[in-house]
Amino acid sequence: MKVLAIIPARYASTRFPAKALALIGEKSMIQRVYEQVLKVGIVDKTIVATDDDRIFKHVQTFGGAVEMTSENHPSGTDRCAEIAERHPEYDCIINVQGDEPFIQPEQIERAVRPLLDGNNIQISTLAKKINTEATLFNPNVVKVVFGATGQALYFSRQTIPFIRDVQETAWLEAQAFYKHIGLYTFRRATLLALTKLKESRLEKAERLEQLRWLEHGYKIQVALTDLETQGVDTPEDLERIKELYNLEN
Repeated sequence: MKVLAIIPARYASTRFPAKALALIGEKSMIQRVYEQVLKVGIVDKTIVATDDDRIFKHVQTFGGAVEMTSENHPSGTDRCAEIAERHPEYDCIINVQGDEPFIQPEQIERAVRPLLDGNNIQISTLAKKINTEATLFNPNVVKVVFGATGQALYFSRQTIPFIRDVQETAWLEAQAFYKHIGLYTFRRATLLALTKLKESRLEKAERLEQLRWLEHGYKIQVALTDLETQGVDTPEDLERIKELYNLEN
Protein backbone atom coordinates (compact mmCIF):
# COMPACT_ATOMS: atom_id res chain seq x y z
CA MET A 1 0.00 0.00 0.00
CA LYS A 2 1.48 3.36 -1.07
CA VAL A 3 1.22 6.17 1.46
CA LEU A 4 0.82 9.87 0.66
CA ALA A 5 1.10 12.48 3.42
CA ILE A 6 -0.65 15.80 2.76
CA ILE A 7 -0.12 18.92 4.86
CA PRO A 8 -2.95 21.44 4.34
CA ALA A 9 -1.70 25.02 4.83
CA ARG A 10 -3.77 28.14 4.28
CA TYR A 11 -2.72 31.75 4.76
CA ALA A 12 -6.00 33.20 6.06
CA SER A 13 -6.53 32.13 9.66
CA THR A 14 -8.93 34.02 11.91
CA ARG A 15 -6.88 33.66 15.08
CA PHE A 16 -3.41 33.66 13.52
CA PRO A 17 -3.07 34.84 9.90
CA ALA A 18 0.02 33.56 8.04
CA LYS A 19 0.92 31.15 10.84
CA ALA A 20 2.28 28.60 8.33
CA LEU A 21 5.06 31.09 7.58
CA ALA A 22 5.73 32.06 11.21
CA LEU A 23 9.34 31.49 12.22
CA ILE A 24 10.23 29.06 14.98
CA GLY A 25 13.92 29.49 15.39
CA GLU A 26 15.45 29.63 11.90
CA LYS A 27 12.68 27.65 10.18
CA SER A 28 9.04 28.35 9.37
CA MET A 29 6.29 26.32 10.95
CA ILE A 30 5.38 24.63 7.67
CA GLN A 31 9.01 23.66 7.03
CA ARG A 32 9.27 22.07 10.47
CA VAL A 33 6.09 20.04 9.89
CA TYR A 34 7.29 18.96 6.43
CA GLU A 35 10.68 17.84 7.73
CA GLN A 36 9.10 15.82 10.53
CA VAL A 37 6.90 13.96 8.03
CA LEU A 38 9.93 13.17 5.85
CA LYS A 39 11.35 11.18 8.77
CA VAL A 40 8.48 8.67 8.60
CA GLY A 41 9.82 5.65 6.73
CA ILE A 42 6.44 4.29 5.63
CA VAL A 43 5.45 7.55 3.89
CA ASP A 44 6.21 7.40 0.16
CA LYS A 45 5.55 11.05 -0.67
CA THR A 46 4.77 14.30 1.18
CA ILE A 47 2.93 17.26 -0.34
CA VAL A 48 1.95 20.65 1.10
CA ALA A 49 -1.54 21.64 -0.09
CA THR A 50 -2.16 25.39 -0.11
CA ASP A 51 -4.38 28.04 -1.68
CA ASP A 52 -1.86 30.84 -1.25
CA ASP A 53 0.99 31.81 -3.56
CA ARG A 54 3.17 33.02 -0.66
CA ILE A 55 3.09 29.62 1.03
CA PHE A 56 3.57 27.89 -2.33
CA LYS A 57 6.74 29.85 -3.11
CA HIS A 58 8.07 29.47 0.44
CA VAL A 59 7.76 25.67 0.36
CA GLN A 60 9.68 25.66 -2.91
CA THR A 61 12.53 27.61 -1.29
CA PHE A 62 13.31 24.72 1.06
CA GLY A 63 12.83 22.07 -1.62
CA GLY A 64 9.43 20.86 -0.53
CA ALA A 65 6.73 19.40 -2.78
CA VAL A 66 3.71 21.71 -2.92
CA GLU A 67 0.50 21.94 -4.94
CA MET A 68 -2.12 24.67 -5.24
CA THR A 69 -5.74 23.93 -4.33
CA SER A 70 -9.06 25.74 -4.49
CA GLU A 71 -9.65 28.71 -2.17
CA ASN A 72 -13.17 27.46 -1.42
CA HIS A 73 -12.45 24.39 0.71
CA PRO A 74 -14.25 24.55 4.08
CA SER A 75 -11.72 22.25 5.78
CA GLY A 76 -8.27 20.72 5.54
CA THR A 77 -9.93 17.39 4.78
CA ASP A 78 -11.46 18.82 1.60
CA ARG A 79 -8.08 20.29 0.62
CA CYS A 80 -6.46 16.86 1.11
CA ALA A 81 -9.16 15.23 -1.00
CA GLU A 82 -8.41 17.53 -3.93
CA ILE A 83 -4.76 16.48 -3.84
CA ALA A 84 -5.64 12.80 -3.34
CA GLU A 85 -7.88 12.91 -6.40
CA ARG A 86 -4.86 13.95 -8.50
CA HIS A 87 -2.76 11.06 -7.21
CA PRO A 88 -4.69 7.79 -7.69
CA GLU A 89 -1.46 5.80 -7.30
CA TYR A 90 -1.65 6.27 -3.50
CA ASP A 91 -3.98 4.00 -1.51
CA CYS A 92 -3.47 5.55 1.91
CA ILE A 93 -3.73 9.30 2.63
CA ILE A 94 -2.49 11.00 5.81
CA ASN A 95 -3.81 14.43 6.77
CA VAL A 96 -1.02 16.01 8.85
CA GLN A 97 -1.91 19.27 10.59
CA GLY A 98 0.20 22.16 9.33
CA ASP A 99 0.33 23.75 12.78
CA GLU A 100 2.02 20.87 14.63
CA PRO A 101 5.70 21.81 14.09
CA PHE A 102 7.02 19.18 16.47
CA ILE A 103 4.80 16.25 15.57
CA GLN A 104 6.84 13.10 16.09
CA PRO A 105 7.44 10.55 13.32
CA GLU A 106 6.40 7.80 15.74
CA GLN A 107 3.00 9.46 16.15
CA ILE A 108 2.41 9.62 12.42
CA GLU A 109 3.42 5.99 11.94
CA ARG A 110 1.18 4.90 14.80
CA ALA A 111 -1.78 6.68 13.17
CA VAL A 112 -1.10 4.98 9.82
CA ARG A 113 -0.54 1.44 11.08
CA PRO A 114 -4.21 0.47 11.57
CA LEU A 115 -4.87 0.98 7.85
CA LEU A 116 -1.74 -0.84 6.80
CA ASP A 117 -2.42 -3.78 9.11
CA GLY A 118 -6.22 -4.06 8.93
CA ASN A 119 -8.26 -4.58 5.77
CA ASN A 120 -11.49 -3.32 7.32
CA ILE A 121 -10.17 -0.01 8.71
CA GLN A 122 -11.46 3.03 6.80
CA ILE A 123 -10.14 5.89 8.95
CA SER A 124 -7.67 6.02 11.81
CA THR A 125 -6.64 8.75 14.19
CA LEU A 126 -4.62 9.30 17.35
CA ALA A 127 -5.32 9.93 21.03
CA LYS A 128 -3.31 10.46 24.21
CA LYS A 129 -4.28 9.86 27.82
CA ILE A 130 -5.11 13.05 29.72
CA ASN A 131 -3.07 13.64 32.86
CA THR A 132 -4.09 17.11 34.05
CA GLU A 133 -7.37 18.74 35.10
CA ALA A 134 -6.53 21.80 33.01
CA THR A 135 -6.60 19.63 29.88
CA LEU A 136 -9.54 17.53 31.04
CA PHE A 137 -11.90 20.46 31.49
CA ASN A 138 -10.63 22.66 28.65
CA PRO A 139 -13.35 22.97 25.95
CA ASN A 140 -10.67 23.75 23.37
CA VAL A 141 -9.24 20.25 23.87
CA VAL A 142 -11.26 17.63 22.01
CA LYS A 143 -11.84 14.38 23.89
CA VAL A 144 -12.62 10.96 22.46
CA VAL A 145 -14.18 7.81 23.88
CA PHE A 146 -13.69 4.47 22.15
CA GLY A 147 -14.80 0.86 22.49
CA ALA A 148 -12.96 -2.30 23.44
CA THR A 149 -11.56 -2.71 19.92
CA GLY A 150 -10.40 0.91 19.74
CA GLN A 151 -13.24 2.13 17.57
CA ALA A 152 -14.31 5.72 18.26
CA LEU A 153 -17.73 6.09 19.87
CA TYR A 154 -17.84 9.88 20.15
CA PHE A 155 -15.73 13.05 20.11
CA SER A 156 -16.58 16.10 22.19
CA ARG A 157 -15.30 19.40 23.51
CA GLN A 158 -17.02 18.46 26.75
CA THR A 159 -15.36 16.14 29.24
CA ILE A 160 -16.48 12.62 28.33
CA PRO A 161 -17.44 10.32 29.86
CA PHE A 162 -19.29 12.10 32.67
CA ILE A 163 -18.69 10.33 35.98
CA ARG A 164 -21.74 10.21 38.19
CA ASP A 165 -21.44 10.53 41.99
CA VAL A 166 -17.74 11.46 41.87
CA GLN A 167 -16.35 14.94 42.50
CA GLU A 168 -14.70 16.42 39.41
CA THR A 169 -11.42 16.79 41.29
CA ALA A 170 -11.29 12.98 41.53
CA TRP A 171 -12.24 12.16 37.95
CA LEU A 172 -8.70 11.54 36.73
CA GLU A 173 -8.26 8.93 39.46
CA ALA A 174 -11.59 7.26 38.71
CA GLN A 175 -11.44 6.99 34.92
CA ALA A 176 -9.07 7.15 31.95
CA PHE A 177 -9.77 10.13 29.67
CA TYR A 178 -8.27 10.70 26.23
CA LYS A 179 -7.34 13.80 24.28
CA HIS A 180 -7.89 13.55 20.54
CA ILE A 181 -4.91 14.41 18.34
CA GLY A 182 -6.16 15.65 14.96
CA LEU A 183 -4.02 13.43 12.77
CA TYR A 184 -6.05 11.33 10.33
CA THR A 185 -5.29 8.50 7.92
CA PHE A 186 -7.82 7.54 5.25
CA ARG A 187 -8.23 4.98 2.55
CA ARG A 188 -8.27 7.07 -0.60
CA ALA A 189 -11.79 6.03 -1.63
CA THR A 190 -13.08 6.80 1.86
CA LEU A 191 -11.55 10.27 1.88
CA LEU A 192 -13.13 11.15 -1.45
CA ALA A 193 -16.51 9.86 -0.24
CA LEU A 194 -16.36 11.84 3.02
CA THR A 195 -16.11 15.16 1.22
CA LYS A 196 -19.45 14.50 -0.48
CA LEU A 197 -21.32 14.15 2.82
CA LYS A 198 -23.55 16.98 4.03
CA GLU A 199 -22.83 18.73 7.32
CA SER A 200 -24.50 16.82 10.17
CA ARG A 201 -26.37 17.97 13.26
CA LEU A 202 -23.73 16.79 15.75
CA GLU A 203 -20.99 18.39 13.67
CA LYS A 204 -22.90 21.69 13.75
CA ALA A 205 -23.30 21.46 17.52
CA GLU A 206 -19.67 20.67 18.39
CA ARG A 207 -17.94 22.11 15.30
CA LEU A 208 -16.10 18.81 14.80
CA GLU A 209 -16.13 17.38 11.28
CA GLN A 210 -15.32 13.84 12.43
CA LEU A 211 -18.80 13.67 13.95
CA ARG A 212 -20.21 13.94 10.42
CA TRP A 213 -18.33 10.78 9.52
CA LEU A 214 -19.60 8.90 12.55
CA GLU A 215 -23.18 10.04 11.96
CA HIS A 216 -23.01 8.67 8.43
CA GLY A 217 -21.81 5.28 9.64
CA TYR A 218 -18.07 5.51 9.00
CA LYS A 219 -15.81 3.82 11.55
CA ILE A 220 -12.79 5.57 13.02
CA GLN A 221 -10.04 3.51 14.62
CA VAL A 222 -8.21 5.21 17.50
CA ALA A 223 -4.51 4.47 18.02
CA LEU A 224 -2.85 5.56 21.26
CA THR A 225 0.36 7.49 21.81
CA ASP A 226 2.28 8.49 24.93
CA LEU A 227 3.84 11.45 23.14
CA GLU A 228 2.46 14.96 23.58
CA THR A 229 1.68 17.36 20.73
CA GLN A 230 2.19 21.12 20.67
CA GLY A 231 -0.29 22.71 18.27
CA VAL A 232 -0.23 26.41 17.36
CA ASP A 233 -3.59 28.16 17.10
CA THR A 234 -2.64 31.66 18.28
CA PRO A 235 0.43 33.94 18.48
CA GLU A 236 0.50 33.15 22.20
CA ASP A 237 0.81 29.44 21.42
CA LEU A 238 3.77 30.25 19.18
CA GLU A 239 5.57 32.10 21.95
CA ARG A 240 4.89 29.22 24.33
CA ILE A 241 6.41 26.73 21.89
CA LYS A 242 9.48 28.90 21.33
CA GLU A 243 10.02 29.04 25.07
CA LEU A 244 9.40 25.32 25.48
CA TYR A 245 11.98 24.41 22.83
CA ASN A 246 14.32 27.29 23.72
CA LEU A 247 14.00 28.83 20.26
CA GLU A 248 14.07 32.50 19.31
CA ASN A 249 12.57 34.65 16.49
